[in-house]
Amino acid sequence: MNFDEMTAKIAGGQGFIAALDQSGGSTPKALRGYGISDEAWSGDDEMFARIHDMRSRVITSPSFANGKIIGAILFERTMDSEVEGASTADALKERGIVPFIKVDQGLADEVDGVQMMKPLDKLPALLEKSVGHGMFGTKMRSVIKSANAAGIAKVVEQQFTVGNQIADAGLVPMLEPEYDITAADRAEGEQILLAEIMKGLDSLPTGRKVMLKLSIPVEGGLYAPAIAHPNVLRVVALSGGFSTDEACEKLAHNPGMIASFSRGLLQDLRAAQSDAEFDDTLGKAIDKICTASVG
Repeated sequence: MNFDEMTAKIAGGQGFIAALDQSGGSTPKALRGYGISDEAWSGDDEMFARIHDMRSRVITSPSFANGKIIGAILFERTMDSEVEGASTADALKERGIVPFIKVDQGLADEVDGVQMMKPLDKLPALLEKSVGHGMFGTKMRSVIKSANAAGIAKVVEQQFTVGNQIADAGLVPMLEPEYDITAADRAEGEQILLAEIMKGLDSLPTGRKVMLKLSIPVEGGLYAPAIAHPNVLRVVALSGGFSTDEACEKLAHNPGMIASFSRGLLQDLRAAQSDAEFDDTLGKAIDKICTASVG
């Protein structure tokens, strides 16, 4: 797929985006969930080799290429690795799946009810490498923990500022100002977040496309104005800690918003499963998430 073909796939594809971008901090938990204990590996190299084996098994599983997954988000080490002798990005594109790369370097400490992204000092080099690998877009995460208008405005401003830098490098930015689903004031804060997002979208140059990755809102359909904005290529939902069933049920109340789940996609996969069991389990999760995304 070339860039225009990938753009069309993301804009109009009837499916969802898989999140395969667990990084250093979240990798041990992901491995434990897969049935691999901390004692099974020693050091970062072995840990990342184990998680890449899991991701390779997912990508090469027949159900992963059934057309219901239109994109996948990768961690840098996964992008740098191979799947069946091909670069991970090429392996995905061979299966009709558009590759994205996680570019943030983690979260800063909470201030004003939010966690901004840490300074992205490695971003220019990562963007250049990602373009070389044939990636289509990027993803970067901030977290909102309370309805603090000043904090939310700062998070959104940072997302759009970095997003423009990414777009200038030739990639499509996926902005992810996640709202903590456990926050008591989430309904109020999501109204503030929407207003700030619309300001950011209106400030973009004509024709510039961005994507949004957002927590499934308390109020169904809240993000419809963003979904309809001419500068938005697609709006996707994170599972945010919800189980697959919970996330799918809530997503179904948000037309035009498709899934980009990690836990919701992978939670029932185990290293000890046979290939047939693995593929059947993955296929059922894919079917459920796709139905919630596109009806």
